[in-house]
Amino acid sequence: MDIKIDFTESAQENGNHFFQEGKRLELKVKRAEQAIEEMQKKLETINSRKVESKIHIVKLEEKKWYEKFHWFFTSNDLLVIGGRDAQQNELLNSKYFDDNDLFFHSNIFGASVTILKEGLNADQIDKEETAQFAASYSSAWEKQEGIVDVYSMHRDQVSKSTSKGSLGTGSFLLNGEREWYRGVELKLAAFKDDKFRVVPFKRFKQEEKQKGVIISEGRLQKSDAAKKISHYLEYDNIDMIMQQLPAGTFNIEEV
Repeated sequence: MDIKIDFTESAQENGNHFFQEGKRLELKVKRAEQAIEEMQKKLETINSRKVESKIHIVKLEEKKWYEKFHWFFTSNDLLVIGGRDAQQNELLNSKYFDDNDLFFHSNIFGASVTILKEGLNADQIDKEETAQFAASYSSAWEKQEGIVDVYSMHRDQVSKSTSKGSLGTGSFLLNGEREWYRGVELKLAAFKDDKFRVVPFKRFKQEEKQKGVIISEGRLQKSDAAKKISHYLEYDNIDMIMQQLPAGTFNIEEV
C-alpha cells in the first residue's frame, strides 16, 4: 500500500488524513464482512428449503383404468363406475357397458351414467348402493332436492340409435321395463385406506369402525368442503378430493 504525504501540510494534518482513511477502510471491511455473512445465511436458507422440498415430495398414487371415472366397490366387491361428464357417459356406454352389467340413471335431467359391473348377478344391497351413488352424482344434488328416483336397465335396453338417426352426446334411447329405486337419499361418505375414496353412504355403513366423513347437501362451497375433508382425513391432495365431489354445495360431518 502506497502512503502519500502532502508536504504542504503539517505532520498533524497528514496524520489526520491517514486516520480518516483508516476509518474509511475499516468501515468498508466491516460492510464486506456483513455482506458475506448475509450471503451465507441466504445460502443456508436456500439449502434448507431444498431439503424440505425433497422431504415433502408427494408419492404419486398408482391409478387403475377405472379411476378416471367416479368409482367404488360395493359391499360384495363389485365395481361401480360413473361418468363425470357427457363425454364419459358416452364412453361408459360404448366401451365399458357389457351384457352382464346394469345401467343406472337418476330420473332427472343431468345425471351420471352409472354402470354396476356384473350387475345381473348382484345382490340387492349392491344395487341399492349403486342407486345411491347414481343419485348423488346427478343434478338433484346441486338443486338441493334431498332425494331422487333412480332406475336400472339391461344392456339390450340401452342404445344410441333411433329411427331418425343417432342421438346427441350423453343421450340414450331406453326401451322396456325399468327396475325402480324410489326416494333415494343423496348422501356420500369419504375415507382413506390405501387410496382416497368417495362411496355411497349405504356402502360406508358396512365398514367396521372406519374413520371418515359423511358428505351431504349443505352450504359449503366445494373448495371449502374439500379443505375440511382434507383436514379430517389428513389427506393433502385437495384437487383429488374436489374431483370426487358432485356439483353443488356441501355439509361435512366427521365420524
